[in-house]
Amino acid sequence: MTTRKAQLAAEARTLRNRVVGVTDVVVASVDGLLITAETDDTAEPESLAALTAATLNIARRAGSMTSRGLLHHTVSRFTDGYLVTHTLGEMALIGVLGDAGMDIARLHTETQASAQRITTLLTETSADAAAPGNASAGQTDGTEEGAR
Repeated sequence: MTTRKAQLAAEARTLRNRVVGVTDVVVASVDGLLITAETDDTAEPESLAALTAATLNIARRAGSMTSRGLLHHTVSRFTDGYLVTHTLGEMALIGVLGDAGMDIARLHTETQASAQRITTLLTETSADAAAPGNASAGQTDGTEEGAR
């Protein structure tokens, strides 16, 4: 039986592998706690989760103050790449770090499908959500509950 944490890690890995230029993927709670990560050592996963959550929260605030509606995603473009944040409702987010050649259009398409699967994994009730010791590489214990 595959644990929920393993399924979350597999989903992050799948997103990373399906989009050209993606170097790092994190799933985090909106307060920046790491749930899972698939990274290539470009960025420290816990720091990337926290920074991505801060980006999301600033963008949400800007949208609220300017009456632009609900935030779907943010895109920050830099000289050498991108930081993209996709919301997972009010509870969590997907943060993606990519190089300058990252396929943004493909990322948005793939992230929508991943977001649905990740949201399901985060919200479904199962026995392994409470089982200690189910951590996989690149994940922290107990943060999954913080995303609810």
